[in-house]
Amino acid sequence: MYVSARADYALRAMLAVADAAGSTGDGGYGGGELVKAASLAERQDIPLSFLQSILLDLRRAGLLHSHRGTEGGYALTRPAAEISVGDVLRAVGGALTSVRGMPADRAGYHGVAAGLRDVWLAVDGAIALVVDRTTLADLLADRAAAS
Repeated sequence: MYVSARADYALRAMLAVADAAGSTGDGGYGGGELVKAASLAERQDIPLSFLQSILLDLRRAGLLHSHRGTEGGYALTRPAAEISVGDVLRAVGGALTSVRGMPADRAGYHGVAAGLRDVWLAVDGAIALVVDRTTLADLLADRAAAS
């Protein structure tokens, strides 16, 4: 698995939005402040034009919703405890594991290499197990515990 800058930035942005919403009580969902893209870019040191594209992907995936206007910004669509790292990674990058640019389940081999497909599928499954089990709320709680 390769973690691209896009995936890293997406996770950092989602964590910042969850934190701004208040990571306690409602799990970082609703009722908190809306976060502007420019503020996210500045706080997380992400190029704004790149971040706007990422936020659009996250919105299209149903992880964020946006409010327009001077008081607008971004908020989570559901509690941080219900959004996994895997949800975010898939929203901005597609498949978790790729082989020659294709999802692992589409890799095809023959002859002596036939067993490689099973290896790549096992790798994909192991990665999915970790990223789908880890939520934004878990990461925020880990940070709070370390403080």
